Amino acid sequence: MVTERNRYWIFALLALVLPAQCLWAGPQIQSWNTTNGARVLFVQAPDLPMVDIRVVFDAGSARDGSRPGLATLTNSLLTDGAGEWDANQIAQRMEAVGAELGAGSLRDMAWVSVRTLSADKNFATAVETLTAVLESPRFRADDLERNRQAMQVALRRDEQSPATVAKKAFFEALYGNHPYASDSGGTQASLAAMTRDHVVAFHQQYYVGRNAIVAVVGALDRTQAERLAERITARMPAGEPAPELPGVEGLSEAEASNKVFPSSQSHILMGQPGMHRGDPDYFILYVGNHIFGGSGLVSLLSEEVREKRGLSYSVYSYFSPMRRDGPFILGAQTQNAKVQQALDVMRETLQRFIDQGPTEQELTAAKQNITGGFPLRISSNSKIVEYLAMLGFYDLPLDYLDTFVGKIEAVTREQIKDAFRRRVHPDRLVTVVVGNGEQEDKEG
Repeated sequence: MVTERNRYWIFALLALVLPAQCLWAGPQIQSWNTTNGARVLFVQAPDLPMVDIRVVFDAGSARDGSRPGLATLTNSLLTDGAGEWDANQIAQRMEAVGAELGAGSLRDMAWVSVRTLSADKNFATAVETLTAVLESPRFRADDLERNRQAMQVALRRDEQSPATVAKKAFFEALYGNHPYASDSGGTQASLAAMTRDHVVAFHQQYYVGRNAIVAVVGALDRTQAERLAERITARMPAGEPAPELPGVEGLSEAEASNKVFPSSQSHILMGQPGMHRGDPDYFILYVGNHIFGGSGLVSLLSEEVREKRGLSYSVYSYFSPMRRDGPFILGAQTQNAKVQQALDVMRETLQRFIDQGPTEQELTAAKQNITGGFPLRISSNSKIVEYLAMLGFYDLPLDYLDTFVGKIEAVTREQIKDAFRRRVHPDRLVTVVVGNGEQEDKEG
């Protein structure tokens, strides 16, 4: 059992598992634009004969409009047939040269990625395949139908998961009419109404040069990287950047929702709009939340909810910054009969942290833990290319990785107290509980 007396020492010992980085220099990032407007971020990494490529578009589910699921469906179809090849042939081409092809989408972004050996034959085949997937996907009727059905099956499966039900209800309640409200998987009705014309139009609008970020890490020099980026985007229409997303409005009052679900455990999510990428309070809120609920078993939230009262095996909090204000979320699972007690303790702990902030000891241990673990977060080319894509997509400074440790170490107790008081409002939280409904009268 972690007690109040020894909680800090466990936190400090965990922080010392990885050495603190007093001085840190990230990889050297170079950036330029291709002829048709795509922004390129490149890190030369000659030690391994590998190249990682990640092409990111502002084409996530926030661009679905009136057709939830369209961004996900479009992205999933890209690798199901392109140019001269069907899905099996694409897979065989990549397997033959030991390359990996991937694709995915979230609320803000969609991407296609390749990892390949830098040897001429391997590299040429992988890049040729990537280029076809981006520029000339087939969008065949049978592929569309198969993916549509797979997404509909996933939706039915989601209905059996209280955690997923809670997450969807939380985003709907938190974001209302904002594009972030709808789930990227769509709905049964929206998927049923989706046509090939919708998919083609979405691809033509968003998978274009001026809406793209090309991230490259690997055994190439600058000239080779420039030729690669031009080759990937050469036949891609220049197009236009995606329009600006609307801002996220803050909450004016608390909102509570209880959904009956046949389970012995209730899932709790509570939160509010938090912060965006590039937010001036980003590092302050990040460090503060690490202490409050983001550091696992040694966080203040875990101490109060799990260790002292045994209300939940797992309780946590995190900020999820996006292009607009992503959510600040507190989450837990607890027995149905203990929902109200868990909610009370979570809210009380949040209010106390806002009022008092962290101690100097907690802050020091958090900084050591974060900075000590940072090198592992960029310890491979595949991790670095994801960071490059994120930096380019959100237009963050190219020295972000160089200055990360210094900005973490510069955070003070006073800054955390001030930021949490200004940005976090316990009296205006959205609260969603999915369980057997025992708390409905109290919370509804």
